[in-house]
Amino acid sequence: MKKVLLLAAICLAVTTAFAQDFSRYKKEMFTSGKDTLRYRILYPENYQTGKAYPVLVFLHGSGERGRDNEAQLSHGADLFLKKEVRDKFQSIIIFPQCPPDSAWSYFESKYDADGNERDLSFPFRKQPRKPERMVKQLTDSLIGIGVADKKRIYIGGLSLGGFGTYDLLIRYPNYYAAAFSICGACNVELMSKKGKHQPLWIFHGAKDDVVSPAFDRDLYASLKKKNKEVKCTEYPDANHNSWDPAFAEPELLTWLFSFTK
Repeated sequence: MKKVLLLAAICLAVTTAFAQDFSRYKKEMFTSGKDTLRYRILYPENYQTGKAYPVLVFLHGSGERGRDNEAQLSHGADLFLKKEVRDKFQSIIIFPQCPPDSAWSYFESKYDADGNERDLSFPFRKQPRKPERMVKQLTDSLIGIGVADKKRIYIGGLSLGGFGTYDLLIRYPNYYAAAFSICGACNVELMSKKGKHQPLWIFHGAKDDVVSPAFDRDLYASLKKKNKEVKCTEYPDANHNSWDPAFAEPELLTWLFSFTK
């Protein structure tokens, strides 16, 4: 019984600490016409009004879609709450949330007779999907009011958010200072043409059976011929959750924030 009570106390303490930490991400809503984008925003310590800060937008995966404005903080948000990170990288961090009935970008899945996903394709359409469009509009609005430094806008994402990251780089190749994608995929030919000059760090698990690492392998091989600022880290023992080792990379943020347009 004592062990059970001790375990319950530890779990309660961890849950409480988690809630306290994440409450520092302010809940906000961005509206454009009749459309709404829910997002969480973390301002730097000793935030100064009138100062333009670097901004990092992170796009979550399919499992974190919703309308609670909380689930999108499941992966990665704790990294930016660490004291050493907040001290070293004075920046604004944004975690938008995609609605459950949508996605950041366009993609199509093909399934076999057993319902298993066998192939992904990425048709390009002139108009971005609504959540992606609103992410860009939100960032534009922060630049417009002088909160965001237009030369230091960064984008990253995992899985579904990796798809969105690549799509944003394709659509706005001169907008972002640098980007990173975790277990993502894209139209390799189009990304190689449009996003070929973007500093980009690609992460993927070699055993990923949800989004094949072949997409990122092909993309890296193509971009490496044209872009000296592209990096690729493949984790030999990781499946789809390659975001865990990716966020643990000690040089990720140093590399990302070193770039300025």
